[in-house]
Amino acid sequence: MDQLSAHLDRAWDLVSRGDFAGAMRSAEKSLEIDPDSPEVHNLMGYIRAQEGHAEEALEHYERAIELDESFVEAMLNAAEVCIHPLQDWDGAIARIESALDWIEDPEEQADAMLLKIDALLGKGDRAGASVVVNALPEGPFESAGIAFSIGRARFETGDPSGAEPWLRRAIEKEPRHAEAHYYLGLVLQERGDARAAALSFLHSRHAELRGGAPAPMVSSDTFERRVQSAIGRLRENVARVIEGALVIVGDVPGAEVVAEGVDPRIPVLLDDLGGEDEPPRAGRVFVYQRNVERIAAGPMELEEEIARSITEEVEHVFPEVAGAAPTDSEIQN
Repeated sequence: MDQLSAHLDRAWDLVSRGDFAGAMRSAEKSLEIDPDSPEVHNLMGYIRAQEGHAEEALEHYERAIELDESFVEAMLNAAEVCIHPLQDWDGAIARIESALDWIEDPEEQADAMLLKIDALLGKGDRAGASVVVNALPEGPFESAGIAFSIGRARFETGDPSGAEPWLRRAIEKEPRHAEAHYYLGLVLQERGDARAAALSFLHSRHAELRGGAPAPMVSSDTFERRVQSAIGRLRENVARVIEGALVIVGDVPGAEVVAEGVDPRIPVLLDDLGGEDEPPRAGRVFVYQRNVERIAAGPMELEEEIARSITEEVEHVFPEVAGAAPTDSEIQN
């Protein structure tokens, strides 16, 4: 094995272990050996993306593509960065379409097309996403991940019946696939089968917890402070509903509430609600850190996401709050 290949292999091994600083050192040594290696620039882009430096990652991916116009992996890596965190939907779609010009393997085509569907949905083009879903290769696919992604894509483009067999296929291949169980729960919930949906949600929750928790964006103490700060910025009519309520910060909803049909990924849950003749009121507010962090763009956006999630849950439980006119003080602010 030559020196360049040895450094590249070591760098990717360090990436797989989460040692991005060590991987970058190996990548830099590779760059010294061959500054025009597309593989090295793709590697450096991947490391930078994992470290949260999206713009720098994109520069490395673009350099890799300049050096090798058929470098499909770099094109798709660049598209992923465009989708998240940059939300450059058109940039992602353009790169995916370039990659598809070079791909012949059906499974690789499906991977790229599924990424394009994500970009189209992010852009709000559900009709365009549906067209791509219907053009997906039929398979069969060995990967549980592809089966799940096709199921999710069908569900998110309004085809729950078409989603179900793909989700079940993913679970058959990988019984602890938390995402597949979760989306199957959504399919069953939409069908009106509450008991089966609750069981799927419980399977999803169990699989996710057994898989180990991802590293939190912030400590639990910091998150609790963000919750209190978010409550302080709520609209007056929303804040009034939870005024004096017991605020409980947890990780994810408990199995007992999921068994009752609660979405295991709900970020906020109201409990101990007032009677029908009383003004809108909640006695307890549960805020679930893992679920809030799942949808927040980053640590700096946590407070905004908490406030938005509390507001949405209050307005969902008490629709009359959503329709309430703002107060004079709210208008002035």
